[in-house]
Amino acid sequence: MNASTEEQPTSSSSLDTLKWGIVFLLLVGVVAGNYMYGEASVLYRAIAIVAAVAVAGFIAMQTEKGRTAVVFAKESRTEVRKVVWPTRQEAVQTTGIVLVATLFMALVLWGLDSVLFWLVGLVTGMQV
Repeated sequence: MNASTEEQPTSSSSLDTLKWGIVFLLLVGVVAGNYMYGEASVLYRAIAIVAAVAVAGFIAMQTEKGRTAVVFAKESRTEVRKVVWPTRQEAVQTTGIVLVATLFMALVLWGLDSVLFWLVGLVTGMQV
């Protein structure tokens, strides 16, 4: 977060609002058009939908939030490239450890449940 708060010019924010309105109308138009032209070829409808979504995405990228989202996506891609992925052997060993620990805890909880069930039956005198 940025400690300083700078005011955005109202003209760009109102222009961004207009752009988001156009994006919204385009996407609503895609849904309505797909519904209205249900008897048309699926290929033509799919092409129209992809084109309209691409135009809406391009318009959205021209807003301040859209530019911020694009920068975030690029930075995320850079960070994913820095990840050190485990080898196959490490993944198999880790999976085995998790399975053994899960089995052990299941047995412990089953045993605890059985003991508690027996104790409650002993105290209440009700055996099932």
